[in-house]
Amino acid sequence: MNFRSVLYILGRVLNIEGAFMLLPFFIALIYREDVLTAYAFTAALCAVTGFLICLCKPKNMTFYAREGFLATSLSWIVMGIFGCIPFVMTGEIPVFTDALFETISGFTTTGTTILNDIESLSLASLFWRSFTHWLGGMGVLVFLLALLPMTGGSHMNIMRAESPGPSVDKLMPKVRQTAAVLYSIYIALTVFEFIALIIVKMPVFDALNTAVATAGTGGFAVKNDSMASYSPAIQWVVAVFMMLFGVNFGFYFYIIRRRIKGAFSIQEVWHYALIIAAACALILISVSLSGETLADKSFVALPFSDKLRHTFFQVCAIITTTGFTTINFDSAWTEAAKLLLVVLMFVGACAGSTGGGIKISRITILMKTVWKETTLFFHPKRIVIIKNENKPVAHETIRSTNVYIMSYILIFIASVIIVSFDNFDFTTSFTAITTTLNNIGPGLNGAAGNFSAFSHLSKYVIMFDMLAGRLEIYPMMMLFVPELWKSIFKRR
Repeated sequence: MNFRSVLYILGRVLNIEGAFMLLPFFIALIYREDVLTAYAFTAALCAVTGFLICLCKPKNMTFYAREGFLATSLSWIVMGIFGCIPFVMTGEIPVFTDALFETISGFTTTGTTILNDIESLSLASLFWRSFTHWLGGMGVLVFLLALLPMTGGSHMNIMRAESPGPSVDKLMPKVRQTAAVLYSIYIALTVFEFIALIIVKMPVFDALNTAVATAGTGGFAVKNDSMASYSPAIQWVVAVFMMLFGVNFGFYFYIIRRRIKGAFSIQEVWHYALIIAAACALILISVSLSGETLADKSFVALPFSDKLRHTFFQVCAIITTTGFTTINFDSAWTEAAKLLLVVLMFVGACAGSTGGGIKISRITILMKTVWKETTLFFHPKRIVIIKNENKPVAHETIRSTNVYIMSYILIFIASVIIVSFDNFDFTTSFTAITTTLNNIGPGLNGAAGNFSAFSHLSKYVIMFDMLAGRLEIYPMMMLFVPELWKSIFKRR
């Protein structure tokens, strides 16, 4: 285990976090808020700590899978710890556990909150909450790879550890070039959304926060009612960009390179669009047929255009795991419609996007594997090759997908059991883990909408789930392998 190289990466990550911490500092300076000292202190602390760690750069920067996974998991934990300091210092979230919960929810692009009154936060803190989504959406280590020349070793292992999906391919010959391309697309889409929101007359500060939160498919809003109080035009813009950020970024790469045929041959994108369309249609049909039986008929009474807007918005918010809301679907939608949303929570967006969930490509591979094993009962000697995107899927990818699903189920069950000791109803406990392990945000029923009522133990379990969901489980699970720590301390 090359732990010195891992420490060096942690130092660089702290340097980046310190630099970005200056953004809320300038927001506080512009709006003359007294919280600027907290952000200035934290930025300096990150910079100094990172500088001291990086003083002794290791000669050997070789990265294998174990170094990549360890650097990734520790980086995200360290980012959360340092990122929550301003909330504690300003007294806006005085309890460390709650501040850490809010920050990890931001970095993992989950969007769950322990705050009861979001609008009481300073503008600087509101921006920092939203901006953590942007940092976590594409990944701070991918950003590090895009900026810094790092030689010696396979740094693809870092990208694989942080990027979502069953497999990660290089878009360009070099990893650094691939990281730069991904972030260029990411920044461009963020800017386009910001401009579009300004055009439809969203306030500049709100548009900035919404754009960075949507880009990371996070869901932290600047208003207590999320997106409900904004105009229909603003809601349409946000909904469309939520959908766009849930698309595999390889699709945009092909478009930029004018390889239109290659872009539209990505089957996962077609599956993604089909699932959104089908979900919208089924929800509208369900509410139309059974909506009159609901106690809350506010949604049923709306014109069809408004129903379509709210439905499209919520479907995009859930499948991309962004988590914004425009209506209280828990009371205004039928049980069938809500069940469909829960299913979409598990499905998630495309691999290679900023969305969470299991991912459509992984579910496709799993379904094809099940079909293969089923057909072999009737034709034992038949050779069946599983393909994805018209390419044979490597046995390693199939094995990794199966192990991922099994690990996901075990973590899910264990988390629900632990959280259930808080004595909330089953729906609340179940959807609380569903929404956090899949990095979504809103749950169903009472406490799942706001997590302040959960115990400290449950909050730390949920924080682990948020990190595990964002980092595709393996980097966080690696922290519990005894051999890892034995190899570290043995070397030292």
